[in-house]
Amino acid sequence: MTHGGRLFGLWTAALAVYAFLYLPLAVVVIFSFNDSLLNAEWVGFTTRWYGQLFENTEMLRAAANSLIIALGAATLATVLGSMAGIALQRWRSGFLRALPFLVLAPVAMPEILLGVSLLLFFRQVLDLTLGLVSILVAHITFSIGFVAIIVRVRLAGLDESLFEAARDLGASPWQTFRWVTLPLILPGILAGFLMSFTLSIDDFVITFFVAGVGVTTLPLQIYSMIKVAVSPEVNAVSTLLMALTLTLIALASKLAPDTLRGRA
Repeated sequence: MTHGGRLFGLWTAALAVYAFLYLPLAVVVIFSFNDSLLNAEWVGFTTRWYGQLFENTEMLRAAANSLIIALGAATLATVLGSMAGIALQRWRSGFLRALPFLVLAPVAMPEILLGVSLLLFFRQVLDLTLGLVSILVAHITFSIGFVAIIVRVRLAGLDESLFEAARDLGASPWQTFRWVTLPLILPGILAGFLMSFTLSIDDFVITFFVAGVGVTTLPLQIYSMIKVAVSPEVNAVSTLLMALTLTLIALASKLAPDTLRGRA
């Protein structure tokens, strides 16, 4: 096979994969503007489903719950994950050798297993009533690892001589962190916050196990709606959620490009 033939084959395979991944998303976006209650055929262009979406009290309540949980989980996970990321990079002896496993285990663990484990822990160990608090704790648990990874990679890419120079000039450990380390890793911290927010607001599997009765988030509300039928309102809210997620991921990739591209 010639070079041109191999190149054509690669492009064909790549386009087929991308079409498989993104055509269903494109269909959701397109049919969110379809002037029909059914998704069977295109009738005409309309934006009324978005208007009805913002008049749906159940949907607005679920969106508010998702935003509150995502902001709280992202904030606390960013603080704890940043400290864990610094510890992973700076201290690798003694009992801290187990820290990578403790921090990264929730990232590698299957979501359904993590959800069941948290459910059993909340109910059988803590005897905690499932609700917004249990969802918040669960989202913090699986978000810390992502923040720690981003901060650790950001630290690994810095010149160690910068910190040594600060110490040689008489800076205390806190002053070195405040005036040297923190400004340099701040883009990674912000990227970790955005990733945590995105993961939290999109999460369904773990939230499904720890939400409890009467508490719903945006993904849970969407799931309850599509059990009946995929209505235009579902397409509209899915489009908005997709736009928010892609925007936050794009911002995170701008702040910490090396991390999200897999380079240390």
